[in-house]
Amino acid sequence: MQMMTRRGVQWLSAAADDPGACRAVWADDPRRPCLLSAGRLFDVVVLGQRIGLETFDQLDRRGMPLGPVAVDWRARQVGFFVPPNSRSSFTRMLEGESPSAPEYRYLDDGSAIVVPGPMPLTGDRYTWLRAPIRQPSGSSAQLAALAAMLVAASELLARADRYGEEHTHPGDAGQEPARAR
Repeated sequence: MQMMTRRGVQWLSAAADDPGACRAVWADDPRRPCLLSAGRLFDVVVLGQRIGLETFDQLDRRGMPLGPVAVDWRARQVGFFVPPNSRSSFTRMLEGESPSAPEYRYLDDGSAIVVPGPMPLTGDRYTWLRAPIRQPSGSSAQLAALAAMLVAASELLARADRYGEEHTHPGDAGQEPARAR
């Protein structure tokens, strides 16, 4: 979990209807989440928690381009912040990676997202996996990396699930032990 820098707070709060009020709320309570509009300063690709955490881990471990990433632990969702107006580019890149893209939601104009405060604590509903530290540069490389790792993480998790189903061991919960003949 990370904390935002002052420049990250400035950039992210600029998406609020009243940026000054948003910064004042965060100055008073840096753990407090805030509802921000998507589409002007950023769009957000929202994934289910399991695939989102795996996608984040793969991108982070490989040092691939990555913008801010937030988690809503209660809703079990991970949001990847991407450059605004990137829906068609992201969709094309994802389709180029796989004819059957993993499930996701894309938030842009007309959408809103609850973002963590600048200093969430472990156990808070909303936290940052990668907090904004400045205005993201927003490149097509970031979109391509996210599309590629989303597909790779989906395939990895599907394969792990198949392996788990095919290789159950005697004594596993709900399984009958094999009998010798």
